[in-house]
Amino acid sequence: MSLKPYSRCGGDAYHEIVYTDKHWQMLQELREKAAFLMSTLAKFHLPAVVYGSVARGDVKVGSDVDVFVVEGGAGGGVQNSFLVEAALEQAGVRVNSRFVVQATPLYAMKAYLEIDEGCSVSFPLMDMRRVEREFYLFGGEMGLFELKEGLRVVGVDKRLMFIEPNLGGHVESSIVGREAFVAKFLGISVETVFDRVRALTKRSLVGRTGVFLKKELAPQETFELALKRLSDFNPAIRRRIKKV
Repeated sequence: MSLKPYSRCGGDAYHEIVYTDKHWQMLQELREKAAFLMSTLAKFHLPAVVYGSVARGDVKVGSDVDVFVVEGGAGGGVQNSFLVEAALEQAGVRVNSRFVVQATPLYAMKAYLEIDEGCSVSFPLMDMRRVEREFYLFGGEMGLFELKEGLRVVGVDKRLMFIEPNLGGHVESSIVGREAFVAKFLGISVETVFDRVRALTKRSLVGRTGVFLKKELAPQETFELALKRLSDFNPAIRRRIKKV
């Protein structure tokens, strides 16, 4: 990729990134992987989105394919883990490992199915608060139709750069000091933007931050059973299950 000042505003505030043929090829391969997983889930009426750099287009070597099964689906409520795993199994998708993950004590627990290195399917195990659901919109998310149409979406990367796709690549600019504008543009709350700014600023200062809880499931253990066992021994988890 080449880097040059973006002429719309000039100076160093905006930069235009022009993608190489190699970049476009990498993006296509990652998107095909995401589309296969999302199509597989859709056959079981499990709507999913791909989020992050694959949705925005600003992928690089080592970029992950992150697919999220949208909370509630058509019927509302939390997804049934059996349906998600059955959909993948029927399509011949091998899951290497399964985890229950909780970012902080206040955040909803999620199920993570690691397909292979750099590829995962996740879904919530309890109702998410608004700021948690908007996490995906902040980074940029898209559904299967948009993915198949070759669209790219606006979102914010881990450097707190606002990524705006264009024909040749994308334009990027810092969101620091423009949090209200970014929230309005993305259709999310300002609280979500500031929450992500705090988290990603901390990450840049202290390195990769860990999660509050990450438990790998036994081969025959279901996510629902794992969640019950965790809540039986942890009052904080029981309280979080009851909260929306």
